[in-house]
Amino acid sequence: MGDITYLTREALESMRAELQKMKAVDRPAASRAIAEAREKGDLRENAEYDAAKEAQGLLEAKIQKLEGELASARILEQGNIDTTKVSILTRVTLTNLNTKKQVTYHLVSEKEADLKVGKISITSPIGKGLLGKQVGEVAEVMVPAGVLKFKVDSISL
Repeated sequence: MGDITYLTREALESMRAELQKMKAVDRPAASRAIAEAREKGDLRENAEYDAAKEAQGLLEAKIQKLEGELASARILEQGNIDTTKVSILTRVTLTNLNTKKQVTYHLVSEKEADLKVGKISITSPIGKGLLGKQVGEVAEVMVPAGVLKFKVDSISL
């Protein structure tokens, strides 16, 4: 899989908007903060200047990281997703064989994961354990609490 990040179109647009805001709004604000601190005199004893420079450095690092992620992003279209096995963007209904409870997860990229709405990352222990499984198969997932066993009940979009 390499460094390619698979995203939905919405996630990609959201990342692009965030990058645009950092470049158009946050970057000029960081420069202004440095200029204002510089005007306050001696730079050797100017904590405000140091803080502003550090904030600018962190912002530039975030911008570079996001640009890199966007450069390696690939959009996933639901039309090319195979639902005979668990893969990214599939919705998987499972039975936890330890608790007999049924749960549904939507497998997404790390960027889109949000457990509160049932979206889990394909790089999470459960996500990794489910990838490639078919209906009826059991995924054994190693978690800090031990081994969880999930039976795949259905796979959909």
